[in-house]
Amino acid sequence: MKQNRGVVVLEDGTHFHGYSFGAEGERLGEVVFNTSMTGYQEILTDPSYKEQIVTMTYPLIGNYGVNSQDVESSKVQVEGFLVREKSRIVSNYRAEDSLDSYLKKYNIVALEGIDTRALTRHIRLQGAMKGIISTVDLDINRLKKKLSEYPGLVGRDIVKNVAPKEPYVWKEEGKSYRKKVVAIDCGIKFNILRLLNRVGCEVVVVPPWSTKKDVLSHNPDGVFISNGPGDPAPLTYAIELVASLLGEVPIFGICLGHQILALALGGKTYKLKFGHRGANQPVKNLTTGRVEITSQNHGFAVDKDSLKGKGVSVTHINLNDNTLEGMYHKKHRAFSVQYHPEASPGPHDAEYLFELFVKLMDGEEIFA
Repeated sequence: MKQNRGVVVLEDGTHFHGYSFGAEGERLGEVVFNTSMTGYQEILTDPSYKEQIVTMTYPLIGNYGVNSQDVESSKVQVEGFLVREKSRIVSNYRAEDSLDSYLKKYNIVALEGIDTRALTRHIRLQGAMKGIISTVDLDINRLKKKLSEYPGLVGRDIVKNVAPKEPYVWKEEGKSYRKKVVAIDCGIKFNILRLLNRVGCEVVVVPPWSTKKDVLSHNPDGVFISNGPGDPAPLTYAIELVASLLGEVPIFGICLGHQILALALGGKTYKLKFGHRGANQPVKNLTTGRVEITSQNHGFAVDKDSLKGKGVSVTHINLNDNTLEGMYHKKHRAFSVQYHPEASPGPHDAEYLFELFVKLMDGEEIFA
């Protein structure tokens, strides 16, 4: 079957041609890369990738198909998808559909035949940048003009596009729970909710523009701040909410939640050159000395120097670039990590953090 041509154009004019699969169309977003060998369905459905065009560095994608169990939200969230080669064969007993038809279903534009090594190297050297992917207009100059009008992620609230409109409860029927947790949903992954249930927490999920009164009306034992897309700095409503909850209940934040907690404590965030996205990031737990291999997906980071004098202890450091990966505020009983302990599909080195959250809610000291 003959495939249509397609192209992705970066804001510096660099462009890469490929062949269309998934839906036909044109999308704008930030072009990033992910180094995971597996887990493409989890990546596609992660709300943290909203307004991003994701490049997979592993050369063959789609070989085990997709299914209804491995999703991390209710739909595909990425703006576009770039791969070296889309597998023509789907071979897995759990597969319910092919990657191609899955992307068509959710109207996601994708290209194969892209020189993903060259694209990834360009992003590593020049930094993540705005891009446009198109299978309907291949004129580079016209695409560059359209791209010049796209504002990008910095300084914009992307969370409003993925957060829930109303509260909801996440729990398995027939199971008893020791704790009640309110999760502030900025684009939460389903596996976070699954693992909170697994450690004995019933979860009430609320929008990030909820009030302190809204949160405390549920009488929670703890509050969780979720992952999500984009720049944390414009999320003043979420930052103010978390600041109002400091000292009221134990708090645990992941990824964007880590950044929001830092901002609520008076810290600062900044944009990384090309971000951390993949399932092989080495992080050192400074309390135990143990190195954890972690799953990560973020383009912004917390400035650890901005937290000096604010009662914050650094608990985890990224061994690739020494960026802040975890922190703990003993007085406020609040901790957070920049990476994803819920992983999905893996690795699972950091799942212990959900148990630590339960211990914190039990009044125990953590990171002693």
